[in-house]
Amino acid sequence: GWRVGDRPGRDTRRARAWLGEDLDALEEFTQGYQGPLKVQAVGPWTLAAALELRNGEAALSDPGACRDLAGSLAEGLRAHLADVRRRVPGAQVVLQLDEPSLIAVLRGQVKTASEYRTHRAVDRQLVESTLRDVLAVHGEGEGGGATVVHSCAPDVPFALLRRAGADAISFDFDLLTERDDEAIGEAVEGGTRLFVGVVPGVDGRLSDPAGSVMGVRTLWRRLGLNPGTLAESVVVTPSCGLAGASPAYARAALAHCVRAARSLADNPE
Repeated sequence: GWRVGDRPGRDTRRARAWLGEDLDALEEFTQGYQGPLKVQAVGPWTLAAALELRNGEAALSDPGACRDLAGSLAEGLRAHLADVRRRVPGAQVVLQLDEPSLIAVLRGQVKTASEYRTHRAVDRQLVESTLRDVLAVHGEGEGGGATVVHSCAPDVPFALLRRAGADAISFDFDLLTERDDEAIGEAVEGGTRLFVGVVPGVDGRLSDPAGSVMGVRTLWRRLGLNPGTLAESVVVTPSCGLAGASPAYARAALAHCVRAARSLADNPE
């Protein structure tokens, strides 16, 4: 794992150098590009659950550390997003915060260093306000853009994320249950977009594009939503990113997402 240090060291210098190389490559291969460009970062609560303090416990154990961590994340994102906009001036930057540990934080399921106990659940209002402060960084000034929060855990807190200011919510479609129906219906009617993970994120056989989104059509019918809103409300994505996929499969999966989205738009029924 990773532990917060007293001062910048070799790992910090190496990370900054690699980030600079990535941004140089991005700038080189997006010359003249105009359109959406998504930037991802770990959200404040997953970060607090994963980063260790000097005593070996997660930052989640210390409310002051959580507050400082969120403030540092917000400041870092502010500078990073400005750099991306400068390097790719034609991009409509979308900020995505990845919060796979959010549900565990809300339920008090994050284990302590000894693994015999769990850290106490964090108050939902504090979770919401912290997320709101970090997401607000992307709405500042003329460069503001859309925001997404991704959670690949069951029981995604749709209402909380909407109140925190997320323009879109990304989730694994296979983990939905009918108890999520009301929250999803309210999100769609409130203008929140859904990034629906229906394409496998690891190497495997891809099904027919229309078949990949059949469950989304079924959900729309069950909720009584207008099929005509599918194309504007739903973005088809891999189920939980493509970090574990081969480059060849990643390209095939993204192309599959495009075809599946066209199927939704052309044949919403």
